[in-house]
Amino acid sequence: MSYVVLARKYRPRNFREMVGQGHVVQALANALTSQRLHHAYLFTGTRGVGKTTVSRILAKSLNCTGPDGQGGITAEPCGVCQACTDIDAGRFVDYTELDAASNRGVDEVQSLLEQAVYKPVQGRFKVFMIDEVHMLTNTAFNAMLKTLEEPPEYLKFVLATTDPQKVPVTVLSRCLQFNLRPMAPETVAEHLQQVLQAEGVNAEPQALRLLSRAARGSMRDALSLTDQAIAFGGGQLLEAPVRQMLGAVDRSHVLRLIDALARADGAAVVDTVNTLRMNGLSAASTLEEMTGLLQRMAVLQSVPESATTDDDPDAPEIARLAEALPADETQLLYSLCLHGRTELGLAPDEYAALTMVLLRLLAFKPSGAAEKKTLRPAEARPAPAVPVATAAPAVPAAPVAVAPRPVPAAPVGAPVAGEPGARPAPAAPAQAPAPVAPVAREPIAAPPLPATAADGPPDDEAPWPEPDEDLPPWDPVPAPTAARSPAAPAPAAAPVVRIPVRDPGSPGRLDQPRPAAAPLQPTPEGDFWTGLVQQLADSGAITALTRELALQSQLVSREGARWLLRIERETLAQGSNRERLMAALHAAGHTVELALENGVVTDSPARRATAEAERRQREAEQQILGDPFVQAMMRDFGGTIVPGSLKAIS
Repeated sequence: MSYVVLARKYRPRNFREMVGQGHVVQALANALTSQRLHHAYLFTGTRGVGKTTVSRILAKSLNCTGPDGQGGITAEPCGVCQACTDIDAGRFVDYTELDAASNRGVDEVQSLLEQAVYKPVQGRFKVFMIDEVHMLTNTAFNAMLKTLEEPPEYLKFVLATTDPQKVPVTVLSRCLQFNLRPMAPETVAEHLQQVLQAEGVNAEPQALRLLSRAARGSMRDALSLTDQAIAFGGGQLLEAPVRQMLGAVDRSHVLRLIDALARADGAAVVDTVNTLRMNGLSAASTLEEMTGLLQRMAVLQSVPESATTDDDPDAPEIARLAEALPADETQLLYSLCLHGRTELGLAPDEYAALTMVLLRLLAFKPSGAAEKKTLRPAEARPAPAVPVATAAPAVPAAPVAVAPRPVPAAPVGAPVAGEPGARPAPAAPAQAPAPVAPVAREPIAAPPLPATAADGPPDDEAPWPEPDEDLPPWDPVPAPTAARSPAAPAPAAAPVVRIPVRDPGSPGRLDQPRPAAAPLQPTPEGDFWTGLVQQLADSGAITALTRELALQSQLVSREGARWLLRIERETLAQGSNRERLMAALHAAGHTVELALENGVVTDSPARRATAEAERRQREAEQQILGDPFVQAMMRDFGGTIVPGSLKAIS
């Protein structure tokens, strides 16, 4: 007898043998038990996850007659009756499989549908299974729509595809859709262990881990790789032969690379890459293995209690590296390795590209606090101010030129009196002071701050604060350059404070003009549409581009079952966004047809949200500017408000 490959020999014969698809098995089993059967099913998912297998089991469940020939529809086909054995052997006359990849035209579909008028010959139901249905032409889809919507009571359709996005929405709406998920490596490894035990093949756990990861969620790929590994290893599965067969990188090299990067040892990184080159190990496999280890390290750093006690021999070393490498560097290195895989094919030498990807972490290593302190030159630090109580009045003999320096604006409520660097309160002199030459001063942008937050401390005090990189550049309103005479009265009114507002859609300087936009004009239709969109978004019925289409559109009219939406960007109408929004509305109880038109939008949920946010922001700014303490700070010390520091609390 010829050898049967593992993928065919161990194909599940019933729902109990299905692995990793419990959500699909439970739904189908319950439907079969209660006999609430739909006329068309659509199974989606990547290759090798069980789409054709589920179709055959479903066909057996519908046509099984039991060992005694008296059985009916069941969720547990017997596997021994005529219908079950014929379907397993592929010769059941009432079960037809059509490969749409090679039979994609309208003639093939019409030939299949011509059989629909005839009742089953052997079984209880006719089952038409169309594999890779997304490959059918538009005319072929149109030819089957009517029969797919209202088939005879004895006919069931089962469609399978790896790309459901290419299936017309008119077909999707006529089917019950089930998404078969890729299987986790642990699930694949466990199933492989059971298969190898039945085959009597010895296997090392690490070899099974390599095969399960290489399968990438496909059980068929895992069984095919296992067949190949058994042949390569001479009847047994050992880690070294399997790693050699797959071209996988020994994890010790990857651990050595991560350790060298944690120690910022560039020479060790280059030496390890050269070792990989000499051994002929794949650079892409190296980056793939690194991303897996870095993901485990990041989880350990964020959730230490998630550490597992599995039998992975490298678990202690991974835990050590998780402690040695800072969390931000772990995230950066993971991103570099993930995106670096696309650069390997662009470089003339993949090992040179691998070296550049790894050395990029050392070039862009997150700066520590000590490195950030050097951003502000030491010579720019002013000398600490003399306290008022000990300051001796003196008249400078010559004009003094003070070098301008950047002074960070003070937050509201910063202390001013008695702090280092604060301007002393002028005391009434016994006699009029002698006129002195004007002193060149920098513009006063804010009241002085404490030593730890403003003018820079002496060398034995706290370091300079780090600059706020999130604040965009802006030009503060300059204060008068001439110093006020100590005897001059304080100004009666506070200086004008300009608080620029950033446009959410236009990055850059704050003082740039906003793009022209139509003013908000609320309408009754807008009230209804805003409430409905908010309800759909909160329930998760619309996401991504479909949610953006709903937020950016204006409901113009509702005429029966036809709603007209107006949009400004044509890109929102591309793809299947309109159909998905219609499906969400149907699920919410609004059976309508959406029509889209281009035009100026004056009332949309997004525009209303923006207007509400701006209103709250204006109220917050007015509340701060009306505060007596803030007015006193700006009046007496020429202070300004840092742009962007005021934010309404929602």
